[in-house]
Amino acid sequence: MSAQPRPDVSAPGPAARAPEARLLTEAVTRLRRALRSSIRTDYPWETLPMAQVELLQVLGEHSPARISDLAARRRLAPSTVSGLIGQMITAGLVARDVDSADRRASVVTLTDAGREKLAAWTTAHERRIDAALAALDDDSRTAIENALPALFRLAENLGGETGEGTREDTTAGAAEEAAGGVAEGATEGAAGGVAEGAAEGARGR
Repeated sequence: MSAQPRPDVSAPGPAARAPEARLLTEAVTRLRRALRSSIRTDYPWETLPMAQVELLQVLGEHSPARISDLAARRRLAPSTVSGLIGQMITAGLVARDVDSADRRASVVTLTDAGREKLAAWTTAHERRIDAALAALDDDSRTAIENALPALFRLAENLGGETGEGTREDTTAGAAEEAAGGVAEGATEGAAGGVAEGAAEGARGR
């Protein structure tokens, strides 16, 4: 009887790598949830919806900006962004202005109140993460620090062609999306919560 060919098991496929992706996703999700919850417990004034925070973060890096540009960067429908901007104008966080390059178009800019709100939000998150890091042992803190460059690269890969997920944009959050985000640009992120969250999940498993 002829020998049956053996399956090729030399190169792991996507299924073999799935647990790693699941753990990272879980870590980022748990970190974002815990950070958001603790911030609102420790700092009751922090009630700004995350969707508005993310727009403030983008405007902190790219202001002034058109609604269409903000929508592309956040990967949202222009109508959704327009509605959010309307709420933020009412709150005094942003303002509409005439586009100097095309006076038929309008742009959105951060107001002084918007900058102050973003700075306070970022500081609160950095303070909370700093306290959490201080409670870890030296090895865990070193592991998180060493993981940051790779996590920023991961955020860039997730950001794709829109430019979201670059180190600057993530620090104003991402991470909190996978950034996402502490200062999503800083690190909620890694803000974005990405960096710390992923490393925390890796450490705990």
